[in-house]
Amino acid sequence: MKKRCLIFSILFVLTLSAYTQGKFVLQDSDKDKVSFKLINNLVVIPVEVNGVPLSFLLDTGVSKAIIFNFVNLSSELKINKTEQIFLRGLGEGDSVEALRSKDNVFKIGDAVNITQDVFAIFDPSLNFTPQLGIPIHGIIGYDLLKDFIVEINYSKKNITFYAPEFYKAKKCKKCETFNLDFSGKKPFIDGSVIVGKNDKPIPVKLLIDSGGSDALWLFNDEKKNINVPKKFFIDFLGRGLSGSVYGKRSKVYSFSIGSFSLEEVNTAFPDSTSVSFARKFKERNGSLGGEILKRFNVIFDYKNKKITLRKNSKFKDPFNYNKSGISLEHSGVRVVKELNSSQVKMPYGTTNNSAGGNFIDFSKSYKYALAPSFSIVELRKGSPAERAGLRLNDIILSVNNKDAHLYSIQQVTQLFYGHNGRRIKMIIDRNGVQMKFQFQLESLF
Repeated sequence: MKKRCLIFSILFVLTLSAYTQGKFVLQDSDKDKVSFKLINNLVVIPVEVNGVPLSFLLDTGVSKAIIFNFVNLSSELKINKTEQIFLRGLGEGDSVEALRSKDNVFKIGDAVNITQDVFAIFDPSLNFTPQLGIPIHGIIGYDLLKDFIVEINYSKKNITFYAPEFYKAKKCKKCETFNLDFSGKKPFIDGSVIVGKNDKPIPVKLLIDSGGSDALWLFNDEKKNINVPKKFFIDFLGRGLSGSVYGKRSKVYSFSIGSFSLEEVNTAFPDSTSVSFARKFKERNGSLGGEILKRFNVIFDYKNKKITLRKNSKFKDPFNYNKSGISLEHSGVRVVKELNSSQVKMPYGTTNNSAGGNFIDFSKSYKYALAPSFSIVELRKGSPAERAGLRLNDIILSVNNKDAHLYSIQQVTQLFYGHNGRRIKMIIDRNGVQMKFQFQLESLF
């Protein structure tokens, strides 16, 4: 197989040269609606690849489809016509080996493409399932969005694909339509940001990045007066193809698109070394991510380079952030002891041979089961959790007197976004020893 070296940025951002391929078409109608899951502000859709049902992130920041979780798929999923390449992404690690594959059949609801290109990454460490808590097998963006008018209803958690030739826009007085610019098949939108209360508005061009869970990323630019506010903290921003990405978290006074204006917006300023490739598009000033997108119902019209926004019920929700300093991942499974709910119990008043005919069974039986294990994979220096004594690789056994496996990983993380002063109690397993810790959430702004 021929080796070539390509570079891309992911979190999730992809730039790859195009290949001749078919398009997605609706088989039986002029529109189709598909339900999705919203996990950590990310849209997860069902995708069938060569007959195998999978889950993909819908990511406006990628051009080509990527499959990266082959741990449980190698015996089921077959991909066609492969060629070896190397990819590099966000983070400071090395490039990774991948296969470029052509002529695959992708099916999303009623939409089908019988000649879809896909990039397959076999490195088992490149797996976003542990962070999100549900199986994630890949990412798809431009290849799907270019062929339809796509309406994403974040409130109802569904996506409607419209055949462009039959689409008729609905009247919507509260909607606003904006122009999109494209670079490397990635959509960019113009907005403005006021960094500090007394600062002037700064025009910014942002990648629309539905594959990023943050609200805003801004790139430091002294010429444009885009600088980190005085109040900030160093934090883990996410994991890219080439490793972890770190940067500074803060808040900007306001961010606006047209007449839509949001205040006290969470904003990350990534380290320049981690996003050096992303900054090669000179006009780009950062990214607009899922924490803002979910506050709108969105219509993408890639063909006409338009986006239509209408704010939804989440528009005025405050911008919160993780005040604990803990980032969790699934780390396999552990054995837990549970009450056996299938046990047959004699109810009070049942006819039997006991004295008086009344019998209550106080006995209990237990069973052992496998449950997800949550471990600490990132711990912010100086955070409440670190000061309390928690460490990397600690396994969370319980949170606030509730067994950890009774939560989803999103539910546990959501506790860390609570109000200032909220007390968090934990029991953890550290190398086979159970330990208790507690700390209080605190704001850094």
